[in-house]
Amino acid sequence: MAHIDTADLLSISDANKLGVSGLVRRAESGRGYMLLRNNKPVAAMMSVTRLEQLQELEENLLDISLATARMLATGPARHSMDDVLARFDYTREQLRCLV
Repeated sequence: MAHIDTADLLSISDANKLGVSGLVRRAESGRGYMLLRNNKPVAAMMSVTRLEQLQELEENLLDISLATARMLATGPARHSMDDVLARFDYTREQLRCLV
């Protein structure tokens, strides 16, 4: 589950009061928001820089996972991909959804 600072929660009504320009200006300055509808998170507002950082982290995680799986599979004891995924609490379906 995502860690969300309560200071970053913003209702859609309050977001409308700030306007798109105000939200974008704040996002550009590094301030991100979790937008709420009926007290439930429905969208996130962040800068393109932060989005690119998250995408790079996701790519790195996939690379590390693949390298780890290959290391485990090339040693004297062989491990199936499903065993490796289970070790990290993932399934093949979850991995497919990340791509």
